[in-house]
Parts: sequence; C-alpha cells; structure tokens
Amino acid sequence: MEASVAVLNALALFSNFVLVPAISYGSQLALGALGVTLVFGILRFANIAHGDLMALGTMITILVTWWLQSLGVSLGPLPTALLALPVGIVGAVIVSLLADRWVFSFYRARRSAPVVFVMASVGVMFVFNGIVRFVIGPDDQRFADGQRFLINAREFRELTGLDEGLGIRLTQVVTVVVAVLVVLALFWFLQRTRMGKAMRAYSDNEDLALLSGIDPARVVMVTWILAGALATIAGVMYGLDKSFKPFTYFQLLLPIFAAAIVGGIGQPLGAIIGGYVVAFSEVMVTYAYKGVLRYLAPESWQPEGLVQLLSTDYKFAVSFIILVVVLLVRPTGILKGKVI
Repeated sequence: MEASVAVLNALALFSNFVLVPAISYGSQLALGALGVTLVFGILRFANIAHGDLMALGTMITILVTWWLQSLGVSLGPLPTALLALPVGIVGAVIVSLLADRWVFSFYRARRSAPVVFVMASVGVMFVFNGIVRFVIGPDDQRFADGQRFLINAREFRELTGLDEGLGIRLTQVVTVVVAVLVVLALFWFLQRTRMGKAMRAYSDNEDLALLSGIDPARVVMVTWILAGALATIAGVMYGLDKSFKPFTYFQLLLPIFAAAIVGGIGQPLGAIIGGYVVAFSEVMVTYAYKGVLRYLAPESWQPEGLVQLLSTDYKFAVSFIILVVVLLVRPTGILKGKVI
C-alpha cells in the first residue's frame, strides 16, 4: 500500500472513532459547562444539580417528542426532538426558577457562604433525580428519529476508494450546528444587550453593580433562565447522539465541571475551550490505536495489543485527573477565571 493511501486510511479511521465523536461530545460538554459557569460567575456557587437539570429538561423534551411522533408529526430527516426542544427548555426554566425561589433565595437573603449553596444544590439534585426516575424510569430511552447518517462508512469508501470508512451521524452534525448557534446567540446577548452587560457587571463587582442601579432580582432570574435553557439543549443533544438514561446525566457532571474549571470557571469562552479539551482528552486516552498504527507503522513494528492507554470504562477518570491537575497547578484555568 502506498504511503499516502496508508496515511489517508489512518486519518479516516482516526476521524471516525476520535475526531468526529470528540467534536460532538465536546460541543455537548461546552453547552453544559456554559450553564455551570454562568451560575458560578453570577450567583457565585457551584450548582451540583446542573446534571439532573439537564436530565429533567431532556425528559420533558422526550415526552413531547413521543407525543408528536404519535401524532405523525416529524421534521423529515431531522430529529423530531428539535420541535419539542422549546417545550423542554420552558419546563427546565420554570423548574429552575422555582428551585431558586423555594431554596436558593432563602440562603441568598441571608448571605450564606458558598458551601451552603452547594449543599442546598445537592438536595435539589436529589429532588430532580427523583422526579425524572419517577416519571420516565431509570432505563435507557431512545427518542432519535429521522435520517441516521449524513454519510455512512460504505458510502465514504465508495466515494474515496479507501479501505477505511467514515460515518458521520446526522445527530453529530445537529449537535455541532446547534452548539455554534447557541454560543453565538449567548455571546451576542452578553456583549450587546443591556441585560447582558448588567450580568457581566454584577459578576465582576456585585456592590458596584448595585450602586449603578442594576436590579439583582432580574439578573438572578435571567441567569436561571439561561442556565435552564443551556442545560436542556446540552442534555437533548447528548441524548440524541447517544441515549437518555438519568444516571448518565449525573455522571456527566464531572466532565462538565472539569470543562468549566479547565477553561476558567466564570468565563463563558473558557467553558467552550474546556469542553473540547476534556472531550478530546477522554476520547484520545481511551481509544485503541492498533488500527491506526497498522497503517502508519512498519510491518516489523506492528503492535500485538490494542495500544490503549485506558479502557473506556475509565473514561470519566480522565476528567477527574484533569480536574485535580488543574486545581493543583492552575486553579484559575486557561482564561484565569474565578477560584473555587
């Protein structure tokens, strides 16, 4: 096999199992980390309930999706869940505002320490988790429909003449497109609108913002609206790409917090950078490189094992290691965010 063809086959194999999945997964983590970093930057506490808020918003979207599917409503090649997503966002926003009114506002009025808010969010997390498990159950739920692949491995091989195929699922493309649109909209809101500027001012210096006439109640309300919307979008994109299981969203809390902290918690741009750093780290460390080396390495150097640093069972351990290293070496993250 010619060297150039071998390199292209290796690149196709690497893209199929590392590059494309990591970009999609990184987009999902970035959306989740944006919600976490907004709450931390403005309300000044780590919201442990964010993962289960993702699950709750996704659950509402799934129920509406099933209802639309039963009526024969669809978006053709696109997932029907995109039609149900606004309802899921509204549901998650309402739940977030109720949680703030019934729980967090009590401690905010008393200017409680951040650790008190964290412990309160743990209680909120268990409530959200219980609601989701009671309504939809603890098992895997699949709700993706429409066209499965934008291009499948066989079509790619026929198109390129390579031995290795590259399959790109439509849900992966939808995830990236939705993430780009949401990030652009969020940054436009934070940079261009009066409320966005008020939120940034409140985050930088609460006392000075209050002296400037900024209404803290409105800032808090908009923060929870954005957090609920981002959580639902991230959860639905993850569920479409993989599947929905309530406990999985609790597990996602670790890589989401790792992404927020790596990028610099409180920094929206840092959350995006951190999401892709964590995603690529998890996927690359747990990938078996034997197939890639089969094309790139000389025949005498062909490995007998899988050439895998860690089993996929330890994927979330990578996030934990990244989180610990960043907290020890650079607690402010890449973009010098707030210190936890």
